[in-house]
Amino acid sequence: MLLTDLSVATMSGDAPYGLIADAAIAVDDGAIVWVGPADTVPAEHRALEQIALGGRLVTPGLIDCHTHLVFGGDRAGEFEMRLNGASYDEVARAGGGIVSTVRDTRAASEDDLVASALPRLDALLAEGVTTVEIKSGYGLDRETEARMLRAARRLGEARAVDVVTTYLGAHALPPEYAGQADAYLADVVLPALPDMAGLADHVDAFCEGIAFSPAELEPGFAEARRLGFGLKIHAEQLSNLGGAQMAARHGALSADHLEYATDDDARAMAASGTTAVILPGAFYTIHETQAPPIQAFRDHGVPMAVATDCNPGSSPMTSILLAMNMVCTLFRMTPEEALAGATRNAARALGLGDRGVIAPGMRADLAVWKIEKPAELSYRMGFNPLHQRWVQGVLQNGVLQ
Repeated sequence: MLLTDLSVATMSGDAPYGLIADAAIAVDDGAIVWVGPADTVPAEHRALEQIALGGRLVTPGLIDCHTHLVFGGDRAGEFEMRLNGASYDEVARAGGGIVSTVRDTRAASEDDLVASALPRLDALLAEGVTTVEIKSGYGLDRETEARMLRAARRLGEARAVDVVTTYLGAHALPPEYAGQADAYLADVVLPALPDMAGLADHVDAFCEGIAFSPAELEPGFAEARRLGFGLKIHAEQLSNLGGAQMAARHGALSADHLEYATDDDARAMAASGTTAVILPGAFYTIHETQAPPIQAFRDHGVPMAVATDCNPGSSPMTSILLAMNMVCTLFRMTPEEALAGATRNAARALGLGDRGVIAPGMRADLAVWKIEKPAELSYRMGFNPLHQRWVQGVLQNGVLQ
């Protein structure tokens, strides 16, 4: 088919947004075979079935490259407790915090996890998401972590979306291993890595004072790398422990959060090709005041991705468009950087070289918007201008039932 009567933000080339004002896109067998000005369509594509898009803007399908979409229960109660003055310790003593999510997730069946995650996934799809990464990390035992990853895979079967899965066993210490980080990593996380090979595409870890140090995580990173997993890390969110530097040493796909990253961290990530994933939802929710070093990432040429970090505690957000607005308003990223962060650079953060830009040979994952300017995607709050979502060249009318 030949999509016509459109403008396109290809997110490639020299023009801002890679924008072509009066364009056409040729699609065959789920892939883009040509894109360019409407008056230069090659002869071999002119006879294709033509679908006019009414002058609307087309972008690559959006990619949410960091989510914790699968979990049991919720933490609205502790949200209310905190707003009424309860401290973190008081919430924890009342059974709140990550321990409550672990408890609820362990108690949930695989079907329960799928059913509870579907509305969150549908909210993302309604905003043009065509690829989503989903982490485990709320089981903290081999059985529940595997159950979470199976549930994540099933979400990709229930909906027209590509799901990328990540094993996050090193997310926190479960209650039964309180104060025993080395034992937990040795007894649970490391032995589970071979079992996760068929369930997870990547391996992640939380490198922070309230979680694990680089020294504690080093053996697991080395083993995951040996087994062929892509590597990701939650790093420098609350302090600087050296997680970004460890990610760079191992050639990790991404380091995520990064509020306390330094210029040296940015330089190391640039050298290793590690993408910086910017997560404004957690920054906003926990009232953080130190913003990630956006200018350092620019200066050193570190690609910046943008994601929701959807999770039950620190970022209960299911809007990629809001995340794009927030990185602009909170961190002074530009609208073009925000859109690149949810397309081209998000694909890079997941190691996916076949999407994120509109160019020949790429998957025909497209979002069609009822707007004129790409900046409108980051400019508005609480407004969704999506008109159509295409996944591998197939038009999706809402969600699949």
